Amino acid sequence: MEEFQNILSDFFSEVFGVAVPTIRYTDIVEILIIAYFIYRILVWVKNTRAWMLFRGILFVMAFFVLAWYLQMNTILWLGEKLLSAGVIALIVVFQPELRRALESLGRRSFSQIIGTLTQGRASVSRFDDHVLNDLVKACFEMGAVKTGALIAVEKEVQLGEYERTGIPVDALLTRQLLINIFEKNTPLHDGAIIVRGDRVVAATCYLPLTDNLELSKDLGTRHRAAVGLSEVSDAVVIVVSEETGKVSVACDTELCRDVTPETLTQILKNLQQPENANKDDKKGIGFFERRSRHEEV
Repeated sequence: MEEFQNILSDFFSEVFGVAVPTIRYTDIVEILIIAYFIYRILVWVKNTRAWMLFRGILFVMAFFVLAWYLQMNTILWLGEKLLSAGVIALIVVFQPELRRALESLGRRSFSQIIGTLTQGRASVSRFDDHVLNDLVKACFEMGAVKTGALIAVEKEVQLGEYERTGIPVDALLTRQLLINIFEKNTPLHDGAIIVRGDRVVAATCYLPLTDNLELSKDLGTRHRAAVGLSEVSDAVVIVVSEETGKVSVACDTELCRDVTPETLTQILKNLQQPENANKDDKKGIGFFERRSRHEEV
């Protein structure tokens, strides 16, 4: 180790004219520990609502950089005063997520911690055409007999906190499975199911209700839960009305009601690959005709 440092120091001294600081074994361990914690923070940010907040923070930072470049001193002064209050507000807002992250870290053994660093990336494909067709058929078959359903299809933001409110299923998504889950008077019919990739990971999940006062008073709990989840995540939520049998879709805080099988198929096709879904992030469900929120269900 010492011989390698001498060679490295001589090289940098001759080429760059600077000395290389002495590197100890403890320095290497320290770097690995810091790298692991940064990695865990980034994973936590990506898998929770913090990712959406993080993008908002980047936008605000870019705004203040522009204000600094243009010498907007009043805006910079206000930003400096609000910084400390903003940090406290973030801790309060994300207290549940922070607690779960610390609990998850405490439950991990050393071998699990090492394993997370060596895990490869999962397949980028969300589901194949067969699963897509089964999902569309199940929705409209349930609508034909007025069986209510609430299906949350996960995108980039993981829905783990809502998954934990339900009952684990972890089964391949099929038309028969969906119809059986939402059949009236069955143990799993109440609440939402969460779809991750081509699997139903949980059923009877509780979703957050929207506080949007512009929504029609005719809308029931399922529709309000669908819009509520679309407000706090990037998920696409499919609703089958128990009263009318019509199928609606909530995405990016918008609710499109009474969609056709062709429209629902097109929406799901844009979710099959993440790169296709990302193209529609800003448009939300704008690639099909939006219905008025005040139409009858």
